[in-house]
Amino acid sequence: DPRTVMAFSFLFSDPLSRSTFKKFVVMLCSLLTSLYFLHCLTESCGTAPHPVRASDPAPTYLGSALGDWTPLRRKRLLQKRTSGPVYETAGRNAGSDASRGGGLRARGWSDPEHLRSDLRLSGSVNLAALAGMSVLSAAGGSSGASKLSQLGEGTKKLPQAIIIGVKKGGTRALLEFLRVHPDIRAVGAEPHFFDRNFDNGLDWYRDLMPKTLEGQITMEKTPSYFVTREAPARICAMSRDTKLIVVVRDPVTRAISDYTQTLSKKPDIPTFESLTFKNRTTGLIDTSWSAIQIGIYAKHLENWLQYFPMGQILFVSGERLISDPAGELGRVQDFLGLKRIITDKHFYFNQTKGFPCLKKAEGSSKPHCLGKTKGRTHPNIDPEVVQRLRDFYRPFNMKFYQMTGHIFGWEEETDITLNL
Repeated sequence: DPRTVMAFSFLFSDPLSRSTFKKFVVMLCSLLTSLYFLHCLTESCGTAPHPVRASDPAPTYLGSALGDWTPLRRKRLLQKRTSGPVYETAGRNAGSDASRGGGLRARGWSDPEHLRSDLRLSGSVNLAALAGMSVLSAAGGSSGASKLSQLGEGTKKLPQAIIIGVKKGGTRALLEFLRVHPDIRAVGAEPHFFDRNFDNGLDWYRDLMPKTLEGQITMEKTPSYFVTREAPARICAMSRDTKLIVVVRDPVTRAISDYTQTLSKKPDIPTFESLTFKNRTTGLIDTSWSAIQIGIYAKHLENWLQYFPMGQILFVSGERLISDPAGELGRVQDFLGLKRIITDKHFYFNQTKGFPCLKKAEGSSKPHCLGKTKGRTHPNIDPEVVQRLRDFYRPFNMKFYQMTGHIFGWEEETDITLNL
């Protein structure tokens, strides 16, 4: 049609019309591009995880829940093109430290509620399964790194209570008895952190501890702390609220027990009598010998009282731990603020070993006694040497009674020959 040809000729011959056509083409391309992206988004949404129904099985661990949530979270971040907070595996330092102390750290988030909020948004986590679970728990101490805990497994914490002494006083017996209590978790081996391994740092120390749940107490025992001059200041620096327990025993009997243990390892050592005196003729006691020095309790206690009040230190009688274990354990449970669960029903007296044993040990249904290294018979010591030692310790014992407000009765000669 000639008229149509003229119309198109006029349209394309006019510069303004040509510009309008270009705009039309651009708009058409934009529309097609938008439709393409909409199609892609529809495809992505079709593959997104559906919300978990109430009847779906709950994940056992928080880690498995995050496993479902993380891919969706990453996808949302890509779609939104935002620079919002993301999670990264974090340790105290880069490299190997991340594998030792790593957890999940929210970069830019200080409140765990942000994590909970995103979990709700994802729709891929059964929130009911997370009820009562600690999502982020502070590791504490110098690292301050946050950790994710498995449900019911707890977290490692620095000890709130420490058995600090004394060697051969009955500390192993006390620790084993206390571990029966469901609210006490304790390290079996002696960490020796505040005397030998302090340079390893608090993170190393905490990593030795067992995991505890809310309301449980973390404990350890290292008897040499009581006579280590630097230990009080170091423990106070960790936490001035730490509760301290000292198992004390007749210092003469304790010294003989100490010697007996050394003798079992080194049969060729000198006699007890020769080690006791600097000069047997003058009767001068050798206080540089550790077996003698440890028993001067008043001297060591003065060092501790510079950093801790007396009310924060409990003194347990090693003799009563043998004759009345339930009574002494009752005092310890009260001191720790725990319910008296460990009672007479937990103990029986082993006639062969000569001291009480547990009817059921921690995690076992069988009776449990201390190992063969406990219960050794002491060697016969010259009675004159024993009396000299009693005379030597008497003034120190009296001062110790005054400081603690408790009379232990060590001035009365005892016939306890057990090596606890």
